[in-house]
Amino acid sequence: MRFLGFLTRRIVGIAAVMVGVSIITFAISHVIPADPVAAALGDHATDQQIAAFRAEYHLDRPLPEQYLTYVVGLAHGDLGRSIRTRRPVADDLFDSFPATIELSLAALIVAILVGIPAGVWSAISRGRLPDHLVRLGSLIGGSIPVFWLGLIVIGLFYYQLGWFPGGARIDNFVAPPPSRTGLFVVDSLLAGDLVALRSSLLHLVLPALTLGYFSTAVIARMTRSSMLEVLGQDYMRTARAKGLQERFVILRHGLRNALIPTVTIIGLTFGSLLSGAVLTETIFSWPGLGRYATAAAVALDFPAVLGVTLLAAIVYPLANLVVDIAYFWLDPRTQRG
Repeated sequence: MRFLGFLTRRIVGIAAVMVGVSIITFAISHVIPADPVAAALGDHATDQQIAAFRAEYHLDRPLPEQYLTYVVGLAHGDLGRSIRTRRPVADDLFDSFPATIELSLAALIVAILVGIPAGVWSAISRGRLPDHLVRLGSLIGGSIPVFWLGLIVIGLFYYQLGWFPGGARIDNFVAPPPSRTGLFVVDSLLAGDLVALRSSLLHLVLPALTLGYFSTAVIARMTRSSMLEVLGQDYMRTARAKGLQERFVILRHGLRNALIPTVTIIGLTFGSLLSGAVLTETIFSWPGLGRYATAAAVALDFPAVLGVTLLAAIVYPLANLVVDIAYFWLDPRTQRG
C-alpha cells in the first residue's frame, strides 16, 4: 500500500510538471521577437497567404485562446501540426524519438557496464596503479567535448581503419526491420533479421561510445566515492570476520549499498544523454529527436518545439521514478518508511 501511494504521488507530480512546462514554454515561444510566418512563408508571401497561415495555426487569436486550443488538443492526443514538415507533431516525434531512445540506452549501457566495474576496481585498489588509471580516465572523460571526441572517433575508426560505419542507423542497402518498437536492434531481433541486426549494431557502436564516454566517467567517479565510504563501515569488517570470501563481501555487502547514490546519478545521466544527443546525432547523421528539435528551433516551428519539450518533461520525471523504485530494492529502509 505504501508503494502504491508513493507511485500515485509521483504520477500526480509528473502531471503537474507537464502542466507547468506547457504553460511556461507556450508563453516563452509566443513572446519571443520572431515571426514563424515569415520563417515559413518567406518575405514574398501575399497577405492572403499570411492570413491563411495564421488561421491554420491559430496565430490570429489571443494568446490565452491559443493556449486553451492547444490544451484541448493535448487532451485528445493532438500535439498540433509542424510548421516545418506540415505533418502532425506526434507523428514526427513517433518517427524520431525511438532513434534517440536507442542511442541513449546504448550509451547508458556502455556507461554502466564500464563505469561501475571501473569505480569498484578503483576503490578496492586505492592508491595503486589501477586507481590512478581509473581516476585519470574519469578526468579525461569529463573534460573532452562530445563534438571533438565524435570527430576523432569517426576519423580513426571510419576513415582510417574502416571498422565501423560513420553515420545513419543502418546501411543504405539493408532494409530496415518491420517497426514494432522503433528500435532497430530490438526490431531486428524480433524479426530474426540477422543482416539488419548486424548493420544496426555496427552503426550504433561509434555514436553510443561517443555519447556514453562522459557518463562513464561520472558513474565511475561516483561508484568509487561510494565504495570508499562503504568499505570502511563496520558491517564490512564484520562480514570479513565471519570468514566470507572477499568477492562476496565486496559484491553482496559493499556494492549493493554503494549503488544507492550511483543509481541517482544513472537516472540523471539518462536525462542528460537525451539532451546531449543533439551534437552526437548531428555528427553521426543520426535521425533522432535532437536533430528534429534543432531544426524546429531554427525554423521557429513552435508546435514542434512544444512537442519536444513536453516529451522531455515526461521522460525526465519517469527516469527519476525508475530511480526511486530501484531504491525500494536496494535500500530496505525505504520499504519500512
